[in-house]
Amino acid sequence: MTEPPGVAVSSRPAPPPPGAPADATPPAPRPPTAQRVLPLRRRGRWIATAVVLVLVAQIAHGLVTNPFYQWDRFAYWFVRPVILDGLLITLEVAAYSAVLGLLGGIALALARLSGSPVLRAVSWTYTWLFRSVPLIVVLLFLYNFSALYRTLSLGVPFGPAFLNFDESRLATDMVVAVVGLSLNEAAYASEVVRAGILSVDQGQHEAAAALGLPKRYQFSRIVLPQALRSVVPNYVNQLIGLIKGTSLVFYVSLLDLFGSVQSMGSTYPGDIVPLLLVATVWYVILTSVVSAVQFYVERHYSRGALRTVPPTPLQKLRIALGDLRARVRTETAT
Repeated sequence: MTEPPGVAVSSRPAPPPPGAPADATPPAPRPPTAQRVLPLRRRGRWIATAVVLVLVAQIAHGLVTNPFYQWDRFAYWFVRPVILDGLLITLEVAAYSAVLGLLGGIALALARLSGSPVLRAVSWTYTWLFRSVPLIVVLLFLYNFSALYRTLSLGVPFGPAFLNFDESRLATDMVVAVVGLSLNEAAYASEVVRAGILSVDQGQHEAAAALGLPKRYQFSRIVLPQALRSVVPNYVNQLIGLIKGTSLVFYVSLLDLFGSVQSMGSTYPGDIVPLLLVATVWYVILTSVVSAVQFYVERHYSRGALRTVPPTPLQKLRIALGDLRARVRTETAT
């Protein structure tokens, strides 16, 4: 290897700096030492946590010690047959209305997205109308529907009728409640489903069409599974609202959970507060179960979108216990 001209290379050590002794040697480098990493102090978080804990403790103490709530009467009414019968009616109405409302919402969403101007106009008008009218008005209108139409018929418009139905016999209290809630729920479900379909990338629609699949298979096998990632959490919110909305069927003479509580409260005026607490706790239980189901359904449909699915509460507990055991072993060993 040749050196560039005019450059002298020497392997001798560099001379000491001016003013230093001739036999002075440079100091040896210090060995690296471990330094403790101090966590960031978040005083505001600790203060907010302490305030919240104090408020929660005061609320819990007031609920337990205040005799106004009459917890002994609450325990008496909680599983009484009249309450459980009303709870069963609430579950039936909510289940039927959720299924029919979702089916109606899918049909309305597809009509809104179709190429037919008539279907788009009818779907938009239906959604606009039932989102504008309060649910209690819809229920009361259906409850008094027999005053407007005593019989219903199927046949040629402005011509002869082939089938006649007695509306007063068909419109039982259960039917009125389910139909009213389903009609109202379909209007909101249609917007949830339509938003989920629109959230699917346009390239997925084009790829499905390029495969030559029929329209129904394109929707059921490609578009709908991806749309459910957006539909499920939003529709579960609607379902929770539907469960609470079943309390309005009391006004059409159907004794659901809230209707049973109201009826017992009128018979036993001194137990109105514990009866209201009974209804509150049962509604909280129902909505909590629906929220738990929502978590697992979302987790199932997120497999194609996330690298790792979120852990279940049981898995989180196992991870936390494993970390605690490892920490204890480390501290014991040291």
